[in-house]
Amino acid sequence: MTDTVLAARIREILARRNPADPFITYQALASELGLQPTGTIQRVAAALEHTMREDVAAGRPMIATLVISRAGDMPRRGFFDLAVELGRFPEDPRQHRAAWQAECAAVRGTLDGA
Repeated sequence: MTDTVLAARIREILARRNPADPFITYQALASELGLQPTGTIQRVAAALEHTMREDVAAGRPMIATLVISRAGDMPRRGFFDLAVELGRFPEDPRQHRAAWQAECAAVRGTLDGA
């Protein structure tokens, strides 16, 4: 399965998340996608990066914000690195949590209106 196909499936799964509990871990997402080891998290991360590029190019909030490392946590470091590279987040890591929270709110707003 290509990153493009996997990204489309991820987007569908994330768009159906419950607004009251929108987050999902990388591992749970890999399981929901039916991915088998090895390299499942890397495949999920690559497809999420694909969605990030699509969303930024389209001027949408990044739906990948909903995927976190573990319950109650934030996305992996690579998410923030790419968000900075794409110009969506500030370079200062001390501002990343606030930028991520704002992006989460924007994503939830688009999903609530979907």
